[in-house]
This record gives sequence, structure tokens and C-alpha cells, in this order.
Amino acid sequence: MKKLPIALLAILVLLSLGTTRAQSGKETAKVTKVGAPLSGKPLLGPEAATELFESLSASDTIQTGFKARVLEVCQMKGCWMRVALAGDETVMVRFKDYGFFVPKDIAGKEVWVEGKAFITEMPEDERRHMARDAGKSEKEVMAIRGSELAPEFEASGVSIIR
Repeated sequence: MKKLPIALLAILVLLSLGTTRAQSGKETAKVTKVGAPLSGKPLLGPEAATELFESLSASDTIQTGFKARVLEVCQMKGCWMRVALAGDETVMVRFKDYGFFVPKDIAGKEVWVEGKAFITEMPEDERRHMARDAGKSEKEVMAIRGSELAPEFEASGVSIIR
């Protein structure tokens, strides 16, 4: 009977660290959480998330969540990441109120994100700024021309599957 309170205390300590273990097939993957906790609602897969973004117009904003693979992360602070959807589609993910960052070494990892999906017009200077933050060469940066409409996501919470 005395072992039960000790076990509960140990579980609470582990949960308070913000890192848990998630079952991924036969492997146990480490999950790092940043920002607000995820709600537990079902998350869209890459195909459904792609369809969602394709259905949005420039004035739409939708609360949602999805799973994706990280393609690149801001190498200055970890203040944004670009994730892969279905096909060649990608989404820029920024963090609510610039209130948290992700580790800079998570390219290739799976993330689960919740927040707001929308379409934005990204001007040339911002596109170049993002390319520099991603570590692109100056030649690649200068090849960027004009603004573009792009899918974006403002994450309130992120779980990183390591």
C-alpha cells in the first residue's frame, strides 16, 4: 500500500519534466513537448492537412492539428520550422506570441502541432530573411524573387517525436 503513493509521486515528477515516452510500433520514442499541451483531439495526417490548406482562402483561419516531418528549422533560435505535407507541399510553422522555440536539431523528426492554419502573403524580404535563418547560401537567398502566397501555421503547442 505504501508503494502506491511513491509510484504516483514518481509519475508526477516525470510528467512535470515535459518529456514522456510514446509507443511507436515496437520502439519507444521520446516525446519532447514545447508550448501549450496538445488537446488530445485527433490530428490530421499529411494528406488531410494538405487538403485543408488547399481549401483555405487568404482570409480563412482554422483551428486544427496535424502530424508532419520537419524539413528545416531556424538555425538562429529555433523560432520557426518548415514541415512536409503530402507531395511537395510544405508549411511554415511559427510559434504563438513568439513564446517558445523548438530545438535547432530536429530536421527529419516527426512533430505533432496544434494551432491555427491560414494562408499568408510572404514578401520577398521576409522570404530572404527566412532563407538566411535556414542557413542557405547567399546565392540561394538572392535567387528569391517577389512575394508568394503560402500556407502557414501558428502553433500553440508542439510535440517532437525523437
